Amino acid sequence: MAEQRLIDTVAWVRIEDGKILCARPRGKDVFYIPGGKREGAETDLQTLLREIEEELTVALLPETVAHVGTYEAADNGLLVRMSCYTADYHGTLAASSEIDALAWFAYADRELVPPVDQLLFDDLVAAGQLS
Repeated sequence: MAEQRLIDTVAWVRIEDGKILCARPRGKDVFYIPGGKREGAETDLQTLLREIEEELTVALLPETVAHVGTYEAADNGLLVRMSCYTADYHGTLAASSEIDALAWFAYADRELVPPVDQLLFDDLVAAGQLS
């Protein structure tokens, strides 16, 4: 049996008023938790800081970054691993040239995100953080 290809990502978990920030990349029809794949030998922190600045035009404050969980799920024949972090930020959230739209999702919007993101939604609602 062929080994599944692993997509290793990091994601920024930003919750406000019981809703989580999601982004839809340009040319895609699915919303994701903001973040992305590491480049070369980047650490999770380096990847997170770079990706969020590229996607949302804000600077995460490194001293506030905290790991909240790592999730894995199969998606279209790939295994996706998403290491999730919370962090405070400086700046104004805005969609960059890479992002078509930003949205705040409640648990009712769970079906609009990929399987690995749905696992995070489940944990957040169980912890009383997602409405």
